[in-house]
Amino acid sequence: MTPLIVLEGLDGAGTTTQARALCDRLERAGRRAHLTREPSDGPIGRLIREMLVGGHAIPGATIDQATFSLLFAADRMDHLQREVEPALAAGTIVVSDRWYHSSLAYQGTGAARAWIRDLNQRARRPDLTLLLRVRPEVAAERRVAAGRAQELFEDLAMQRKVAAGYDEVVADLRAAGERIEVLDGELPLDEVARAIDAAIAPLL
Repeated sequence: MTPLIVLEGLDGAGTTTQARALCDRLERAGRRAHLTREPSDGPIGRLIREMLVGGHAIPGATIDQATFSLLFAADRMDHLQREVEPALAAGTIVVSDRWYHSSLAYQGTGAARAWIRDLNQRARRPDLTLLLRVRPEVAAERRVAAGRAQELFEDLAMQRKVAAGYDEVVADLRAAGERIEVLDGELPLDEVARAIDAAIAPLL
């Protein structure tokens, strides 16, 4: 079966860089690989991206987290139907920069997380998820160095909560039988890449 491989982590953990590099290595090795991301490039994903940088703001109020949870779940199902499942059916390895783990870590705690799990029940489980773990302070330094404008979920206090959320999500999903590997995302890029290659080798 052609695998779906997901890279997860804080904003600034290196998921985008490593997902792109992984696809390049797979292609050079003679395997077909498709790089994708969430929010997706579909219509719902584009709306979410606009909202994350302050578009469609509600005057005098913030957009409710439940709204984002619903939009991300809808985008994920559209993403699956529009892009991911057709690529997998064609025998192409799909590497996604984020999946439902981000929704659970960023938007869910307690009862809210259980609700988000329900929203994503029909989302395909990745064959392997790689969490690139970095400290929130390191991730923030990387975002500043890259000159990125701060998005809705990127202030340091929020990222500390998200980091703790990822630890809880990984523990819960592993207990449910999902395959998740935690890698040190603070290592040099080439060392992280080697760790990724070692983790995905059993799938290939």
